[in-house]
Amino acid sequence: MKTYEMNLQPKYFDFIKDGTKRIELRLFDEKRSQIELGDIIEFSKSENDKLKAEVIGLLRYKSFQELFEDFDISILADASMTKEELLGVLSEFYAPEKQTQYGVVGIRLRLF
Repeated sequence: MKTYEMNLQPKYFDFIKDGTKRIELRLFDEKRSQIELGDIIEFSKSENDKLKAEVIGLLRYKSFQELFEDFDISILADASMTKEELLGVLSEFYAPEKQTQYGVVGIRLRLF
């Protein structure tokens, strides 16, 4: 079992902390391809605001658009957002070319 550290924007950190966001969305690059079931992810919003979650599922897809077809926004972020809004945010971090190159992963989480 390994522990990984990931930074999150405050809004998405709070969604995980509140229990609405139960799938973390990332590019399936070299770093994320190392993650296995049972690993721990420590999410940080700031130096003093952190939380830990266990990886209970790894969902591989070619793109975020494809992943979004299988899940409701209420577990991908929060019902206050639309899928289109979240896709827009993700495309700012992960260009479509990168999604095509690496694929994406939905990391199912269980908070401690």
